[in-house]
Amino acid sequence: MDINDFGFLRVAAASPTLRVADCDYNIREIKSVLEHAGRESVQIVCFPELSITGYSCGDLFFQEALQRRAVAALAELVAFMKEEASLIAIVGLPLRIKSSLFNVAAVISAEGILGVVPKTNIPNDREFYEKRWFAAAADLSDFSVEIGDEAVPVASEGMVFRTPFANFAIEICEDLWSPNPPSSSLALQGADILFNLSASNELVGKHRYRKSLVLQQSARCNAAYVYASAGWGESTTDLVFSGACLIAENGSLLAESKRFSTESELIIADIDIDALRHDRIKNTNYLAAASGTITETDCNLPSVTPDQWYRTFNPYPFIPSEDTAEEHLSELFLIQTNGLAKRLQHTGVTTAVLGISGGLDSTLALLVTIKAFDTLGLPRENIHGITMPGFGTTKRTYHNAVELMKSAGVTMKEISIVDAVTTHFKDIGHDINLHDVTYENSQARERTQILMDYANKTGGLVVGTGNMSELALGWATYNGDHMSMYAVNASVPKTLVATLVRWIADNRMDEPARRTLLDVLDTPFSPELLPADKDGNIAQKTEHFVGPYVLHDFFLHRMLRYGDSPKRIFFLTCQAFNGIYSADEIGQWLRVFYKRFFTQQFKRSCIPDGPKVGSVNLSPRGDWRMPSDAMADTWLKELEDYLNR
Repeated sequence: MDINDFGFLRVAAASPTLRVADCDYNIREIKSVLEHAGRESVQIVCFPELSITGYSCGDLFFQEALQRRAVAALAELVAFMKEEASLIAIVGLPLRIKSSLFNVAAVISAEGILGVVPKTNIPNDREFYEKRWFAAAADLSDFSVEIGDEAVPVASEGMVFRTPFANFAIEICEDLWSPNPPSSSLALQGADILFNLSASNELVGKHRYRKSLVLQQSARCNAAYVYASAGWGESTTDLVFSGACLIAENGSLLAESKRFSTESELIIADIDIDALRHDRIKNTNYLAAASGTITETDCNLPSVTPDQWYRTFNPYPFIPSEDTAEEHLSELFLIQTNGLAKRLQHTGVTTAVLGISGGLDSTLALLVTIKAFDTLGLPRENIHGITMPGFGTTKRTYHNAVELMKSAGVTMKEISIVDAVTTHFKDIGHDINLHDVTYENSQARERTQILMDYANKTGGLVVGTGNMSELALGWATYNGDHMSMYAVNASVPKTLVATLVRWIADNRMDEPARRTLLDVLDTPFSPELLPADKDGNIAQKTEHFVGPYVLHDFFLHRMLRYGDSPKRIFFLTCQAFNGIYSADEIGQWLRVFYKRFFTQQFKRSCIPDGPKVGSVNLSPRGDWRMPSDAMADTWLKELEDYLNR
């Protein structure tokens, strides 16, 4: 499993124990951490600011003995890298260039010293009076420095290091806290990963703010941000350092160290480079900075095949985590209800019509409509719920549909479609015993005709029930359940429909209504267009034909949110559903996904209006614009080639 083949890069942030001004001890600890990182297949590791000497040396930085020993220790570390480590390390030290002293990050590997990056923003406050010792990067007049026998490139306005798998850049501590962090320009110049060598002391409440800065900068730059801060061993004369290390990716925290540890800390994460680059290419405001003064340096980086991942893959990407569920699901429900409320208010319509099947989608649509009417102060009696039993309707779904409408206090009406569809079969010469697509779709279109005509009769608006997963797969009858006057569930995937209904049941309903909703949740997904089995149970189960919705929602999220290739989607799905679905099952249903997604675009090209609720949407007027006759061959061929490798 070569993680680089799938667009990932393994990075680490380290905070080793240290002794102030003891370069020999500090180098030993850095070597020990590097050995640990090597065993974990880390490819780039970042150490704290001035990690070779310690940050809190004060006026000892002026001592030539310390300056010389720091450079000698760096050379010793490079020699170690050439013998023992096949990774890139970023360490901090004081470096004299001509007559000035600079606080720098040195990038080293088995190739030697790849580059030196000085600190841009030098703090000048009561806690950190660095201007007493260090010059700023802008004060540099030379763009290389002699270290040993090497002429090492040094950048006054930043440096982007280009590896075969990702590009990275560096800023130092205060740079992140400044109004215009150098990392912003470096990201615009192509840096996927931003490393920060820091020495940030602890104050009450400061860590929360520091973490927010890291998360926000990673999100703003569509980048990974790796932050390593000085810890145990720094002087506590006036300040205390905790060894705070953070790794964030595009606004999400991937790893965090234990603060105030008396041991060396190393946190590791696998960065999704492909996902970051996908977000950048979609962002047309993400343009390269006009400045040409940023230095670019190429460097080698071997690929790795680790035994384990330092990353988890959420198999349910549309479902919020437990700690955010209340906020996210509440917002989702409000977006749906306010979208419908605005449409009702704008059109002057005070009546709504819905088909209530006793299934999950129509249940959510009814709950949204009720909330919208309550918001507008309209009587619930103006909501007309119509149950339309047909050839495949079971007692269970019929009972749930009736109970839902009764408990909600809406106007309930039952209109059987059996006679009308039977007559229609006679009119078009279709054998009623032939249970083909005509048999199924005639029922769906008859139901839609009833809803549309009844809405005309009552001066109402037909509220659509179909969800985004069905739109992706084309699992809807064209001009049948595919059509409505406002589609409240159009951007809610099936897995999220179930989660939202369960949340409403647990938080918004009395006990009788809750029991009904829980039974709806327990009912197999089905359009109920084929007759029930001999025991009166649902015979036509959607997931038997199209596959598990949990897989399709995962496929859909990876394809639309990140632009992943078939090979990558298959690989990530196998990781996310390891032990749940086999590779053969995943491959089978991924084929179905691509075939249906491409052939069914014509249905998505003319869907009704509906509110966008999340980061992925299939509206032809919004996030997804695709020709209806695009071919799936390229995607299917890549998938088959990978599966048959």
